[in-house]
Amino acid sequence: MATVTEAERQEIVQLYAAFNRRNIGAVLDRLAEQVSWANGMEGGQVEGRSAVRDYWTRQFAMIDPRVEPEEIRRTRDGRVLVSVHQMVRSLDGELLADERVEHLYTFDDGRITRFEIGQPGSDPR
Repeated sequence: MATVTEAERQEIVQLYAAFNRRNIGAVLDRLAEQVSWANGMEGGQVEGRSAVRDYWTRQFAMIDPRVEPEEIRRTRDGRVLVSVHQMVRSLDGELLADERVEHLYTFDDGRITRFEIGQPGSDPR
């Protein structure tokens, strides 16, 4: 099984840093035009960059999430699994969630084509 390269690791770290700064444009630049993105608030997937932008715009108007990558590794099927510490606060600062989750990325030609959310310890393909 191949390992995550240092360049890929830095790309993931920069992705989360941009998200935490609410720099939506910088994150969208790393996504394929027809990306499929997990909707962690309402369930299901949103399709395409425009839908991801709309999803985050709604999300940031309701909550203040912060997500920090803790471990980055490649799965057996070549995707990238990121174990993250996720803290979600209300807009007035009340802690709503403090948990660890797993984010699973599929890349094609250097762009993210799919993002999924899993539970820690799950064993992706």
